[in-house]
Amino acid sequence: MSRASSKPYEIVERALELSTADGCVVIADERSSVNLRWAGNALTTNGVTRGRSLTVIATVDGAEGTASGVVSRSAVTAGELEPLVRAAEAAARAAGPAEDAQPLVTGVPVSADFRDAPAETSPGVFDAFAPALGEAFARARSGGRELYGFAHHEMTSSYLGTSTGLRLRHDQPNGTLEVNAKSPDRTKSAWAGRSTRDFTDVDPAALDEELAKRLGWAQRRLDLPAGRYETLLPPSAVADLLVYQLWSSGARDAVEGRTVFSRPGGTTRLGEKLSGLPLTLRSDPQAPGLQSAPFVLTHSSGGDSSVFDNGLPLAPTEWIKDGRLERLITTRSTAALTGLPVTPDVDNLILDAGGTKTLDEMVAATGRGLLLTCLWYIREVDPATLLLTGLTRDGVYLVENGEVVGEVNNFRFNESPVDLLSRATEAGVTEKTLPREWGDWFTRAAMPALRVPDFNMSSVSRGV
Repeated sequence: MSRASSKPYEIVERALELSTADGCVVIADERSSVNLRWAGNALTTNGVTRGRSLTVIATVDGAEGTASGVVSRSAVTAGELEPLVRAAEAAARAAGPAEDAQPLVTGVPVSADFRDAPAETSPGVFDAFAPALGEAFARARSGGRELYGFAHHEMTSSYLGTSTGLRLRHDQPNGTLEVNAKSPDRTKSAWAGRSTRDFTDVDPAALDEELAKRLGWAQRRLDLPAGRYETLLPPSAVADLLVYQLWSSGARDAVEGRTVFSRPGGTTRLGEKLSGLPLTLRSDPQAPGLQSAPFVLTHSSGGDSSVFDNGLPLAPTEWIKDGRLERLITTRSTAALTGLPVTPDVDNLILDAGGTKTLDEMVAATGRGLLLTCLWYIREVDPATLLLTGLTRDGVYLVENGEVVGEVNNFRFNESPVDLLSRATEAGVTEKTLPREWGDWFTRAAMPALRVPDFNMSSVSRGV
């Protein structure tokens, strides 16, 4: 069974046949990726990669409960398959009872394409994008600016099989585009990023035009002190903050009093009004342009995930509805512990607020305030309030009387996304965006720009 001759579903079936444990889950991930990189208005590198990884999860029943063992390896050959299965079984037998133990999922219909060959990406995904990028280079060169950046596209086909009969398959395309424009002396920089499934919906010319406008704003430099400012957060910055909020919304931690969603006495803030705006924060595996796995697909257990839940169907979920906290993340195990509904995590995030204004229109309606580009180096300061700190990057601009009048210095900020939602006074139109800080882990997001009347710029950041 060499990689060249074996098919992913055959590897899954063979691993399940080899299992002698009480239960077994096997996940085969087939990946292919292509990328382009450029600097100074010229392509520098491009590449194509392919790879396969296999995860075996063994479960062993005992008098005190069920234990699990997980082993993952890449490029598994025929001779390595049985040792991999045995290693997972040995890990399970050496472990104590798993806190998240539940019966393996049953009753999910077999994916019709389970036996089909994996989907693959290729350089062809850039057929229309690459020439348009070349035209953007020419425009940037004639405009006295330099473009740097990269485009990456990956296709992952995941095959999930279990000893309880599940045979599921999901193909996940994932594309990201990041572009920096710099002045020839490299003293000014502007950034734009996009998330895409296939690069047919990204326009290098429009990105270059946006970046040129921001570099133009930076011709005038102003210094501002730290303080609280009316601030327009663009969709990318909103996504970075709310993705972290989602990652911090586990029900068990909330019930145990460890998070911003806790109340004294072992209760949670479910049902509490978090925002005066009609904000709805939701996830949906079928959201157009943001499609993600419609079933739980996890390679390890953690506070908000459980290998025992692999294959569990996912449904549209409203985390916040009309400004009110509606759901916290639960596995089947944590749902049983907390008495809350089973609500697994979903791999996308959408904030809807009914807004219709573009970011430019929100700028035009601003008397005096700051316009951010993006956030980075975000770190948690206090889980009890979800206070985060981080830095602004690649352009903070001063708005006066509806117009951008110049670029200002960067800041360190201290804010809680939960608190920001309570103070936001306006939300724009929801659009697909790329979280800059978390883009290596989370790319499927759609957010509006938010107006916050008193965003806390806690100190001035020099040299960023």
